[in-house]
Amino acid sequence: MSSDFEGYEQDFAVLTAEITSKISRVPRLPPDEKKQMVANVEKQLEEAKELLEQMDLEVREIPPQSRGMYSNRMRSYKQEMGKLETDFKRSRIAYSDEVRNELLGDDGNSSENQLIKLREERAHLLDNTERLERSSRRLEAGYQIAVETEQIGQEMLENLSHDREKIQRARERLRETDADLGKSSRILTGMLRRGSKRGISLLRPEAESLWTVSRLFFFFLLFWTA
Repeated sequence: MSSDFEGYEQDFAVLTAEITSKISRVPRLPPDEKKQMVANVEKQLEEAKELLEQMDLEVREIPPQSRGMYSNRMRSYKQEMGKLETDFKRSRIAYSDEVRNELLGDDGNSSENQLIKLREERAHLLDNTERLERSSRRLEAGYQIAVETEQIGQEMLENLSHDREKIQRARERLRETDADLGKSSRILTGMLRRGSKRGISLLRPEAESLWTVSRLFFFFLLFWTA
């Protein structure tokens, strides 16, 4: 795996060296050639970004205990990439000495004032460009957070709905259990009442028999003692 990373590293080094050379030439080129060179550099910058992405994927596959060195190298390459993009933006609006003299003329004071003004406008343009890029990155990050928050909220709603269904089923089972208990209680009460009545009816003949035997025994005693 490290051999793949090193291969991407070599390609990245060669490509960034070419980009650096071309960026330094951009301000000195005539308009037509400058436009063509700018398009070529933009294409190579995209290729460099793709190489960084491939290298980043390779680093993620490295075991954690060996990943530190490669992560440090990746940070260095990303910083280099950021510097190249900044230099490229500046080179696109920079002018060579010949072009600047053609724009400003030969008047010393006037040329100097116009040159200062041109530099201020260029710096202002760079600041605005960088500010827009930072705002764009913040918007993208905010959008990503919003998407993740929406997903979490959706999962929470689904969990709540599932829990609500569980509670409803538990309530239904509780009502059914209460109904079964009430029915069982009524049946048991009826059985107890019937048992009590049967007990009384069973005891009545036995009492009558005992009374009859007692009377016979009493008469027998009277007869015997007489």
